[in-house]
Amino acid sequence: MTSILSRSVLNTSRRCLHISSVRCADKAMADPLEHATGIERRELEAIAAGNENPFDMRVFKRKSGATKASPTEVPSAFEKRIMGCVCEEGATTINWMWLYRGQPKRCECGYWFSLVKSNPV
Repeated sequence: MTSILSRSVLNTSRRCLHISSVRCADKAMADPLEHATGIERRELEAIAAGNENPFDMRVFKRKSGATKASPTEVPSAFEKRIMGCVCEEGATTINWMWLYRGQPKRCECGYWFSLVKSNPV
């Protein structure tokens, strides 16, 4: 009795799986750009336009000899941004600091950084 019941359940489940896979065989997933909205859509459009880093998350190299008069420029679409400075080559710690637009800031290692305006995504 148990074997007959398990066999009928197994055959029924196979039939449903087979029929549903054949029914959906001609359909494909939509392009991600078609169903993306909001900031995700703007990010995908920027990447399609050739901007591989729309949020400026890349690593910036410090300018050698950066002074208060000519600091290393860090782009941001906002009035402030948090950034980290690896003060020494091979250091295992990062010196985090807030940068504010229009106010150059000096890191503990002596390099100067300044926030500059960039276009938002």
